[in-house]
Amino acid sequence: MRYFLLFMFIFLNFFSLQPVFAADEKARNADTLTVYLENDLFGFKNKDRYYTHGTKISWVSRDLTNYRDALPAPRWIHRMIERLPYLNDPENLRTVSISLGQNIYTPQDKEREDLIRDDRPYAGFTYLGLGLHSRNKRYMDTFELNLGIVGRHSYAEDCQKVIHEWIGSVDPNGWKNQLHDEPILNFYLERKWKILQNRNKEGFGFDLIPHIGAGIGNSYTGANLGGQLRFGWNIPNDFGTYLIRPGSDSSAPLDDNDPRFFIPFHRFGIHCFLGADGKAIARNILLDGNTFRDSHSVDKKPFVADFIGGIGIIVHQVKITYSYVYRTKEFDEQKEEHIFGAASVSFTF
Repeated sequence: MRYFLLFMFIFLNFFSLQPVFAADEKARNADTLTVYLENDLFGFKNKDRYYTHGTKISWVSRDLTNYRDALPAPRWIHRMIERLPYLNDPENLRTVSISLGQNIYTPQDKEREDLIRDDRPYAGFTYLGLGLHSRNKRYMDTFELNLGIVGRHSYAEDCQKVIHEWIGSVDPNGWKNQLHDEPILNFYLERKWKILQNRNKEGFGFDLIPHIGAGIGNSYTGANLGGQLRFGWNIPNDFGTYLIRPGSDSSAPLDDNDPRFFIPFHRFGIHCFLGADGKAIARNILLDGNTFRDSHSVDKKPFVADFIGGIGIIVHQVKITYSYVYRTKEFDEQKEEHIFGAASVSFTF
């Protein structure tokens, strides 16, 4: 594991740009709270299948001198964190993120009680994420640890049944066939860059934010590569808007030129964004099934891509975004590609 982490950081550093950083007191002393919601209903298809719902709440700390300033832990853990390459560059800003989330996955026909062998398993994933971030005006490195559970005690079944009862939707009858309980331990690394950044004196501009990352663990093992293009008026000076996934906590303002703090721009902005993210997947427990026990599984696709278009609005210290997502087929028996919507609201305080 140690050599894997070291290799990833050396590889990411090959693409790095030189840090540019200046103290910006308002941004440096602000925390950011973000709520994410994803659902196929938001994609205007209302087919309620595959990846049917995701919820995540995350907090990103103000800038820190040391991670231990916001992360209570035994000394040996802090010593280990402080040995990680690049996350401790003294010229960079450091932040900590904590997130809590749940994702729900179902087959297409939820009225059937029997096991549907040619469709994806019923599965829920509930998790706690801890992220360490090091950033400057050019790039952002993230190391994230996810701890959670897949199976009955993710309580995805209970959540979906209650919500379906509230909205009068079909009762999902096949949850007895869901994946078995399995604790989840996963590590993720990712780097994002800000390149081709341009903004004129009226506030109109664009930027391009490519990213590369990798994950290893019993939930997900694979690598991803993608990018995001943003253009509009008073674009937020952060590292972009992402779907619910490790490394998605990128909405914290980088400096006081962000429209959430920059009074000459009236603390208002609107922008559009286009993005893509391709994944090479060695393991996905949600399709491959349980690691240590026999369970329902399907033949997954080794490569999956997301294509994303969306809009974002800044109003004072609030950032609101909506994304429309087209995801290619994730398993061989999948009848068609998946479309869903994603919304997020970030409050910086």
